[in-house]
This record gives sequence, structure tokens and C-alpha cells, in this order.
Amino acid sequence: MILYPAIDLKDGNCVRLYKGEMEQATVFNDNPAAQAMAFVEAGCEWLHLVDLNGAFAGEPVNGAAVDAILAQTKVPAQLGGGIRDMATIERWLNKGLARVILGTVAVENPDLVREAARAFPGQVAIGLDARNGMVATRGWAEETDIEVTALARQFEDAGVAALIYTDINRDGAMQGPNVEATAALAHAVSIPVIASGGVSSLDDLRALKATGAPLNGAISGRALYDGAIDLKEALDLLKA
Repeated sequence: MILYPAIDLKDGNCVRLYKGEMEQATVFNDNPAAQAMAFVEAGCEWLHLVDLNGAFAGEPVNGAAVDAILAQTKVPAQLGGGIRDMATIERWLNKGLARVILGTVAVENPDLVREAARAFPGQVAIGLDARNGMVATRGWAEETDIEVTALARQFEDAGVAALIYTDINRDGAMQGPNVEATAALAHAVSIPVIASGGVSSLDDLRALKATGAPLNGAISGRALYDGAIDLKEALDLLKA
């Protein structure tokens, strides 16, 4: 399993939200590129980036911060937030992103996801963000009546690189991930699943591994900043 340290970008800063609420943002670093380098120097082999403002605006907002991260780091990075058309997908991938994450458009324009996955094999992931098992879109502000697994199964044959499953009610709350729902999704589809939301201890990572589900990895943010997860121990655990 891969550990993806999360760098959530709001107003040019590296922040963490509490349960997806923009007004409940804690700034952890005003230099996202420096934060990214710290993760890389500690041994992380991927970075998970989110343009929080972009998710609400529907277009990239924290592009300068992402550019700085890409310029300073050499490990692959994936980015979500406000990526809703082919031109934006192409622009980010041409800048050196390894993977774009499409969330809202997976609900509102699934044909774009399919087109992008065909055009850029292995470089398109889907962000499945859910409250109580139902998908939420547009920066988690709008809830749908679409069940997570049902949406995921629509893209089984699309060539999508990964599904990033976030339980919004766990995100930033330091209460542990929704292990059961994450494992169920990974067993239900053939697309690799990345766990997100609430990963706050080494025991959480052990619990995800212990499910036996074919998980690609786990994303953690606040716990890494707070020191609740020792990064080196976490990397060693997931590689074992």
C-alpha cells in the first residue's frame, strides 16, 4: 500500500478542513512547496494535492502553489479540485502531474471521464466523496442520491487508474477511516481503491491492511501535521 500525504490548498496555504467545512480550516503551512519537500525527504513516494478553492469555483484557483510543488519535487503527484473540462486536464498533465482526480464531473459529465481516461491512460482517477454512503459534489457542498458503489461500477470499463474514496464525515476529524465501507468498495470493483478521510493513526493503517481488500493505498493529512502518525513508521508499515 502507498501512503499519500495530503496537501490541501486554500488561499495559497496548506490547510486541513474539519468534515469538509471551508470555514473550519486550520493553516499548517504557508509554504505548500516546502511542505511537499518535507514529505518527499521523509520518504513519501507520492503526493496527494487538493485545490479546495477550485472545488467550489469549478476551475483551478491554487495553480501557483501546485506549480511550485511540481517544480520542487520529483515524486509523482495527483491533484483534485476544480478540474472539470478536457483543457484543464490536459494543461495539468502537461505541467507534470502524474494523475488528475475528477470528482464532480464523474456525476455531472461521466462521458468526459471516459474520454479523459482513454486519452490519458493511467492518469485519470475518480474522487468518490460521500456522506452516509451517498456521493457529494462541488466541494462536498451538494449531495446527490447516487450511492458510491453504483457510481464506481459505471466506470469499470473506462480505464480509470484509481478510485479515491473519502468518507466526508471522517475527514479531518481524527476518528479513523470508514474501514468497512472502504473495503466493501474495493471488493465490489476492479479499479484500485485509495482510502481517504480520517486516517489518523498507525492502527488505522493496520486496520485497512487487515481487511485483505485490494487497496492501493491511504491518504492522510491532519495526523501527519499533528504528529499523530509518525511518517517513517507509517511508510515502513505499509511497505511490509
